Amino acid sequence: MRVLQLGSPTGLYGAERWILALVKHLDPQKVESWVGVIKDAPELEAPLLKEARQLGFSTRSFEAHGKASFAAVRQLRRFIREERIEILHTHFYKTDLLGLLATLGTSCRILSTPHGWSQECDFKLKCYELLDRAIFPFLDGVAPLSEDLHSPLARLPFLGKKLHLIRNGVDISEIDAVAEVAPEIAAWKKEGFWVVGYIGQLIARKRLDTLLHALSLVRDRPWRLALVGEGDQKEALATLAVSLGIDAKVRFFGFRRDRIALLKGFDAFVLPSLLEGIPRCLMEAMAAGVPVVASDIPGCRDLVAPGQTGFLFSVGDAPALAERLSQLANSPGLAGEFAANGRRLIDERFSARRMAREYEQLYASLPPGGG
Repeated sequence: MRVLQLGSPTGLYGAERWILALVKHLDPQKVESWVGVIKDAPELEAPLLKEARQLGFSTRSFEAHGKASFAAVRQLRRFIREERIEILHTHFYKTDLLGLLATLGTSCRILSTPHGWSQECDFKLKCYELLDRAIFPFLDGVAPLSEDLHSPLARLPFLGKKLHLIRNGVDISEIDAVAEVAPEIAAWKKEGFWVVGYIGQLIARKRLDTLLHALSLVRDRPWRLALVGEGDQKEALATLAVSLGIDAKVRFFGFRRDRIALLKGFDAFVLPSLLEGIPRCLMEAMAAGVPVVASDIPGCRDLVAPGQTGFLFSVGDAPALAERLSQLANSPGLAGEFAANGRRLIDERFSARRMAREYEQLYASLPPGGG
């Protein structure tokens, strides 16, 4: 089967790494994978394509500058026909809509994987996401990656047997391949600091302000915070750290290709987010044997069993988060228990290899295209 994964040209975060983990673990004897993006601005670097090429996969950028990007429909349809793409696997509302239009009149089938929905968003984005869900019955398949995404979609009319739950997975081999801790983190640990970390986008819905407020309350253990990633909240977070008097203890690392080497030095990984699917960053931390603390929201609950694989706290509750962090920092035995249980959970239920096998079966089961 020839499958084109159509992802985002911006950033290299959870969804983009999800695509890379999937194509890496699909059986090449069964699936020939392409990775593509639709670029609506010439300056976009499309790091997803760069990473895919380094893994040895064929890539394609569809240039359609401007927000509408309907020129991409013609390019995509032509590419599907010329390369005999049998399945277009889309991610996000934009690729869902343009992909559906591009596959009309072809024999190519289209499958969408929803990665989550925005909650605190503007009216325009909310309309786009509503439109996305409205077109799902016209696709050949929809495969949400968590129970919390699956349940509301199961209530949509006319979706029925087109809906398939395939739980998220993480590339354990990528994590196990990294043995060394990044030198910056190793230096902190040598000085005796307890290292708290976060890897992901620095955006409002991640509620990293809660993490800064919480750490300002932790005074029973010398600590350092590593924030790895980029986003439009970076300046505001830096300003908040100054106002809380903790700026000397916080470092913004920006985007790092060696994020796993940074992760492996963390003593705790914190995800204070308002909204998630099944968060890849949490899965990577648990696979790396790092204890996790996360907000008590759908998605995080799929991974964190309180007191067993980590801690949960109410969204925005900085004192509760501070209490959990202090408890973890002063209980090495508990931290070790969380680390071992978390890794075991990922091995058994959330590996990319398991996820890839399920997608191979789904690809093969999709009904023939009509073109």
